[in-house]
Amino acid sequence: MDPTLFISQLLNGLQLGVLLFLLASGLTLIFGIMDFVNLAHGSLYMVGAYICATVTLLTDSFLLGVLLALPATALVGLVVEFLVVRRLYQRAHLDHVLATFGLILCFDTTVQLVWGPEGMAIPLPAVLDGQVEILPGIIFPTFRLMIISCGLLVALALYIVVSQTRAGMLIRAGASNRAMISALGIDIQTLFTAVFAAGAAMAGLAGMLIAPITEASIGMGNEIIIVAFVVIIIGGIGSIKGAFVAALLVGLIDTMGRAFLDTLLKLIMSAQNAETAAPALSAMLVYILMAAVLAFRPEGLFPPKGR
Repeated sequence: MDPTLFISQLLNGLQLGVLLFLLASGLTLIFGIMDFVNLAHGSLYMVGAYICATVTLLTDSFLLGVLLALPATALVGLVVEFLVVRRLYQRAHLDHVLATFGLILCFDTTVQLVWGPEGMAIPLPAVLDGQVEILPGIIFPTFRLMIISCGLLVALALYIVVSQTRAGMLIRAGASNRAMISALGIDIQTLFTAVFAAGAAMAGLAGMLIAPITEASIGMGNEIIIVAFVVIIIGGIGSIKGAFVAALLVGLIDTMGRAFLDTLLKLIMSAQNAETAAPALSAMLVYILMAAVLAFRPEGLFPPKGR
């Protein structure tokens, strides 16, 4: 196995993992605290990418695009929570699924009306649009390293907020027993709204970071949201630590499986059969991991305390 290729794919897996964490961290809090199934979380990922692309093209600054798109995406989350989501908290999960699936259609149609059916590319500044030699003979794109660094910094900041602040204490209490914190006089509606807006901003940030690589496109969040749900199930619903560990696991398993599984299969079967089976099996690996976790630890690897 080529060590250069191995390290490059390891970094690609880490990049995918931190992006999944940004998306899944907000989703796990919304699900864990509100007991709300939000299929439209991926649409906020898409909206963040489009707003960032628009601001970047208008200002010719990717950094300014991100800084302005973050509060704008949080505001979109606030509007969605106020107009739709808060009316569904006491309803069954099936109602959540139906309503948020409708929101996906509304978001996709709105994006097409505002920005058109074509995708939007985000130009990168020269300082990020290059490569860096991280080890002798190992070249890696600068922007992908920035994504990894940004994701890890956000994870650290989120950990500090959740574990060291009063707001974090309320979030953890809400994830463990939301009825109790409501009985103690905490304004649960304000907490719900703040968590939903923060989750929207983090989902939007993930979209902003991936859009310069893949471009902003209609429906870009519809596939990744499925993987995000896999992440929170593996990690434990309502657990930030679980979301982080599971996101890295899923990112590494998915990337390394697609890169090297065919090589491993060639050791036990013919090259033709290995090349045929590897893509299908690599796509299944994260779901196999989820099934194993559900079988042996139904509450996830790191469920919130008190559950």
